[in-house]
Amino acid sequence: QVQLVESGGGLVQAGGSLRLSCAASGTIFSVSNMGWYRQAPEKQRELVATITSGLITNYADSVKGRFTISRDSAKNTVYLQMNSLKPEDTAVYYCHADGFEHNKGGTMKKFDSWGQGTQVTVSS
Repeated sequence: QVQLVESGGGLVQAGGSLRLSCAASGTIFSVSNMGWYRQAPEKQRELVATITSGLITNYADSVKGRFTISRDSAKNTVYLQMNSLKPEDTAVYYCHADGFEHNKGGTMKKFDSWGQGTQVTVSS
């Protein structure tokens, strides 16, 4: 199994910054895509940013120019640097990763894993 553990959430004033981290561990063979999603109260989970193994990034329009996603492939870790935070960024942020993991008999199988979520609260 592949587990994702997030850290770095918290309470910050509008205009402030936070950095989220997410480390993948377990029977990993390779990690393909990593990303961050968020879910505000009574709203659906939405994409924030993703990054491929080739470091191609994609951002939601609402965070472009303020958030930066990066990864350390050697550590199977993805980061989200959040600057100029706004109250509307308040949500539970979830890490996501997919790729391949070791399976029985020397084979591999796909994995698609989510972290437990970390709360980000931006006060006005």
